[in-house]
Amino acid sequence: MKNLFSKYHIVLASGSPRRQELLASLGIDFRVEVRDGIDESYPNSLSTKHVAEFLAKKKAAAYADLFDADPDTLLITADTVVICDKRILGKPKDDDEALEMLRMLRGKTHKVITGVSITTARAQTSFSVKTKVMLNAVSDELLRHYVETAHPTDKAGAYGIQEWIGLAAVGYIEGSYHNVMGLPTQRLFQELQTF
Repeated sequence: MKNLFSKYHIVLASGSPRRQELLASLGIDFRVEVRDGIDESYPNSLSTKHVAEFLAKKKAAAYADLFDADPDTLLITADTVVICDKRILGKPKDDDEALEMLRMLRGKTHKVITGVSITTARAQTSFSVKTKVMLNAVSDELLRHYVETAHPTDKAGAYGIQEWIGLAAVGYIEGSYHNVMGLPTQRLFQELQTF
């Protein structure tokens, strides 16, 4: 596998341990670079289904100087959003907001969209993957337990499907499980092979 992408020095621009774990599981050599203070705003006129991909490309632009230092860099950036009732749920600012988001999601099907950008000094491609997730009608007591033990303020939509709540309360998913974790590995691997 290492020879397949050996002409590039792959950089994952994400502090997410889940994205790092998923990319490593593909057998790809990479290093991680994280920069603080990247503007993650988007135009209000942008359709919710395009926000994640827009942000992935915006993040890539913040790392443009990497290609000056090493023209053989291949940069992977990603952004995940949760959409419920046409509203984007990002990362909650605190446990109270996390609980509010989970109450909004329970008993409903919502969408998780991850946008990914693959960028080199010479080219860029981007895509997004959508997964539908049904969160069962979980009691307030169980939602509070999850928030108090997991503190999911680092996750879009205030939950990690790989954690207790995913094991106990996700009724079904339609689409890629790994996409909900934050990186649609199958599509990413396919795109890397043809890039």
